[in-house]
Amino acid sequence: MEATRPSGVWRVPLVGVAGLVVGLGVALVARQGQSDAVAVHSIKVGGSVYMLVGAGGNVAVQIGDDGVLVVDTEFDQMVDKLVAEIRRLAGNKPIRYIINTHGHPDHVGGNARLKAAGEAIIAGNVARDVGGDRATGAAIIAHENVLTKMSAPTGRQPPVPSAAWPTDTFFAREMDFTFNNEAVQLFHEPAAHTDGDVMVLFRRSDVLATGDVFVTTSYPVIDLQNGGSLNGVVDGLNHIIEITVPHDKQEGGTMVIPGHGRVCDEADVVDYRDMVTIIRDRIRRMITNGMTLEEVKSARPTRDYDGRYGATSGAWTTEMFVEASYRSLAQTPKPEVK
Repeated sequence: MEATRPSGVWRVPLVGVAGLVVGLGVALVARQGQSDAVAVHSIKVGGSVYMLVGAGGNVAVQIGDDGVLVVDTEFDQMVDKLVAEIRRLAGNKPIRYIINTHGHPDHVGGNARLKAAGEAIIAGNVARDVGGDRATGAAIIAHENVLTKMSAPTGRQPPVPSAAWPTDTFFAREMDFTFNNEAVQLFHEPAAHTDGDVMVLFRRSDVLATGDVFVTTSYPVIDLQNGGSLNGVVDGLNHIIEITVPHDKQEGGTMVIPGHGRVCDEADVVDYRDMVTIIRDRIRRMITNGMTLEEVKSARPTRDYDGRYGATSGAWTTEMFVEASYRSLAQTPKPEVK
């Protein structure tokens, strides 16, 4: 599928909704069903970028003279509320672009209807024929792995309706374009939360939207069935730290919008990265020493962080994190223990 693109966007396929850890998937469906009672709130993060919070993952919105760019779309049931809040912030400026940070339903569930609420930028010799038809909708940008998982081979039923699929995809590690007189950079994080994770940097606003590569509400969610890995999460967190620049005394500077949770700065990401790295190294040593999964669980390698990030029930429990970490690390070569 060839896609028209803003400068720097390449044609390619996107990553998926299918195969998220069963417990997490059930919890997402439950939260989706409860979304009618949830309001959408917004906060200005920096420059022209806002964070919108509702029932699903955090949404980043960039507003300017060219229109509106939206990062992630929560659940389908939240779209009317998202659009209402965007209109309150942006007036009648059209929604031009949607970027998906990955393919899970709490981040792409509203794709189809939010796309329909937008208006693509169309130029060239077809512009006159298309005219002002808003049915073309906003463009949806994602990594090719997301489109691959959301679509299906010819003759098979896709897991997601085609109206929700990305219209513009890329396959390289980075992609960039200019919108609202601001450089927008996309960074693909392979094998992190999933194999299609994308982080979005608004360079002039100095705001980074990370998707679920970084969250503040739990231990990292590692979707093994969709190509996620613990080492990939650590790599992604290190990349965030490379991108961000703090102000004096390590406070403020580049602001970070996580997939779930509060707005952060580099120091917050460093703390989280250190926690994940320590737990990763503990579990890796246990595997190297021949411990089974049940023995690792009994050893409680997360115990000193459970008060902040642990959970015994819900979408992503501590036990699920330890098991996913164990299975992820067990698939990689064992380092030499000194």
